[in-house]
Formats: sequence, C-alpha cells, structure tokens
Amino acid sequence: MKNDAITAMDVDFAKWFTDVCMKAELVSYTSVKGCMVIRPYGYAIWENITRILDGMFKATGHENVCMPMFIPESLLQKEKDHVNGFAPEVAWVTHGGSEKLEERLCVRPTSETLFCDHYKNIIESYRDLPKLYNQWVSVVRWEKTTRPFLRSREFLWQEGHTIHETAAEAEAETRKMLDVYAEFAEKTLAIPVIKGKKTESDKFAGAVSTYAIEALMHDGKALQAGTSHYFGDGFAKAFDIKFTGRDNKLAYPHQTSWGVSTRLMGGIIMTHGDDNGLVLPPAVAPIQVVIIPIQQQKEGVLPKAQEIADKLGAAGVRVKVDDSNNSPGWKFAEYEMKGVPVRIEIGPRDLAENKCVVALRTGGKNPESLDGIEETVKTALDAVYTALLQKALKNRENRTHTAKTLDDINNALEGGDGLFLAAWCGEEACEDGVTEKTGVRSRCIPFDKELSIGDVCVCCGKEAKHMVYWAKAY
Repeated sequence: MKNDAITAMDVDFAKWFTDVCMKAELVSYTSVKGCMVIRPYGYAIWENITRILDGMFKATGHENVCMPMFIPESLLQKEKDHVNGFAPEVAWVTHGGSEKLEERLCVRPTSETLFCDHYKNIIESYRDLPKLYNQWVSVVRWEKTTRPFLRSREFLWQEGHTIHETAAEAEAETRKMLDVYAEFAEKTLAIPVIKGKKTESDKFAGAVSTYAIEALMHDGKALQAGTSHYFGDGFAKAFDIKFTGRDNKLAYPHQTSWGVSTRLMGGIIMTHGDDNGLVLPPAVAPIQVVIIPIQQQKEGVLPKAQEIADKLGAAGVRVKVDDSNNSPGWKFAEYEMKGVPVRIEIGPRDLAENKCVVALRTGGKNPESLDGIEETVKTALDAVYTALLQKALKNRENRTHTAKTLDDINNALEGGDGLFLAAWCGEEACEDGVTEKTGVRSRCIPFDKELSIGDVCVCCGKEAKHMVYWAKAY
C-alpha cells in the first residue's frame, strides 16, 4: 500500500525525492538559502558511510588530516586553470569583524591549493614520499539551484590528496581509489556503477585526467557518485614543490585527489527508494532491525521483544524495540518510510509457538523460529542487500541503449531517460552537439567498452575514437 504522505514517483519524481528527504526526517531547511540541516537519522546514515569508507582508506595506507577552511586569494590564484574552474562558485570573506581584510579569503570549495602549500613545507627528499592524506570536512560552493544532498551550498565530503615520487605511482593511486569507490558503492550501498574516464571538457579544473563512477537512478538519470583526479606535476610546478630524487637531482612530484560527498545519500534515496519512502542498504541503515510488539500490554510480549533485541545487539546488529503507544499499523508505516531493512513482529500467539514474523523492506514476510534468530536475521539482511542490488542492476539494464545515430537517442528518450552507449570522434564540438540535439551529456569513457571496426561518431559520422556513455544527469 502506498504511503499517502509521499508523492508517487511516477507522478513527480523530484517532489517524491523531496518528500522522502523531509518525511523520513533526513534533512530540514534553514534560514540560510541553499543550506540544509542534516537531522540525526540522516546524519546516522552518513556516519555509517564515513565509518566504512574511512576504514577502507586506512587499509590502503592513508592518514587523516585537517586543513583550514580559508584559502588566501593569492594562494588560490597560483593554479590558473583551477581557480578559473571554481571562480563562479567561490564564496569570499572580505571582513574580519568590522575591519576589511588586506587580502580576501576564499571559503574552501576544495583543498588542492592548501595541500600544495603544506607539501612545499614538508617535502625535501624522495624519502618523504609518498604522502597519502585524506580529510573529512565541509566545503562551500555557491550553487544557483539547490536540492537536498544533490546540490547544496555547503556539503559534507571527504577529499583524499596524495603526492608521489613518479607519475606511474600517482596514476596507479588515482585508479586504485576509483576502485575503492566502486567497491564501496556496489558492495556496501548496493549501487552498481560504471567506471570510466571523463572527457577533456568535463575533467576537474587543473587535472590531467579525471576518472569517475557513474550510477543510474530509478528515473533513468545518471549521478556522478565519486571522482578521482590525476594532476601530474602541474600543481607542483605552480607551487614550486620540489624534492631531491634518487639521482640527487631536483624533481617535481606528482599529485592526485579524489572525493565523494553527501551526494551518496541522494544516490541511495534515488536508487533504492519507493512510494513508501526510503529503502536502506543494511550496511548503512541506522536501524537494521526494528521489533514491533503486538498487543504489547499482554504478559511476556515486551520482555521477549527486548530479549530478542539483546541477542541481536550482541551479534552486532543495530536493533530497536518500538514500545511506544502508537498502533502497530502506524509503526509499520513509519519504519517503512525510514527504510529499515528488517521488521520483526511478535505477539502473544507468536510467544506461544516460539516464533516471530520477519518482514523484509524489499518485500515478503514469514514466520520464523525464535531459536537461532541471530542467523535468521543476518540471512534476511543479506537478502535485502541482494534484492536491492539486483533491482538496481535490472533498472540499469532496462534503461541502457546502444545508439548509432542521434535519432536512436531521441527515439529511445521517448520511452524515458536512460544511459546511451554511443561512439564519439573526440571533438568537443560533437560532444556539445549531442547535448544540444538530444539533451543528454557525456558521462564517461568506460574502461570496459571497446570500439568495433567501422564505428563512427554518433554526431558527425566521422571515425570514432571512443565509446562514451551519455545521459541526462543530476
């Protein structure tokens, strides 16, 4: 049964998304336009994301640091491509108290320049390399159009920054961290992604190469879920970062950066949600199992519910007993809205039979023995993850099209948005032409798709150089 508090997805997907964000108490609006309060339930999801990702980063040798929020304008100006790329989104501090600052301070939109300024002070020899750093901070980008999680003027993220002795090491780091993101998206969030390289026009400002993971949302639009950038020695030259190499000569080091943000929260909502609200991957759900006592006033019901909760908690499951005075029906709808993966119902009749009812947020409910309930629940959580991943894969498969011409794209779009795999000549004019004539944009040059003999550009018909995924995107 549909939750009437939420707009149906097929009626207005954008309104559905906002309804879920608000009704599931993930965020609320603030008096600062374009900024959001991430409420406790929403922040608990983000905490689980950060906990898991942070462990993956540390397992690959990275250390956490924290750079300042403010960047002097002169520092930002040192890398021209970089500053030009961010100029439209930069927020500036011009006064400290009542006094005008001698130099404007940029409120951090990203931290490449700050890390470079630091590297210059701590790197002297190849023995000081590599530096494998990451930070969890907020950044500010003055977006004109904002939506919760997808685009806000201040948002939370992690940004990894590393510096290496050789280009090969830095390039390997860039690809390795992209693989980390892809593994996290698929194995933790149940979001299948495409790995690939961004086109020259779409790469990060100041980068030699930008790589990305691209996910397809329920409505057929793409979401850039994470990026990894190889900078070469461009930033090092701009900031005059040098080290004494193994040959006793001065050399410039090579850098990377990589990041994901609270956009992942939007990705979870738009990949897995339904007309009843959130559907959360078990690994990041604040509550993995909710226990609903039925006729809780009857003798033994609440103690048994708590006993089950204690067993599950001891087994490492995040569990809640809802012993409030709300009706069972209200509770069912509430925890469906919040996307809790597994619900356990237990009442007097269940007690008598040493059973409970186990319901999955992805569908299906069955009576189960209370004996071995820990393993039953873990199997149920695995089943929810598998169902989410399979549903997302099926959605992507159904919405992915191969296109030889622009008419192929436009004809397929009549049936709804999706991914379009089409050959491209490599010319920016044709990249722009595809967008102008169809509305889809290049997303990435996938690693796993090769050109076939005779493939020609979807726009101009000349010899193709790359296969590209195109889509409308958030």
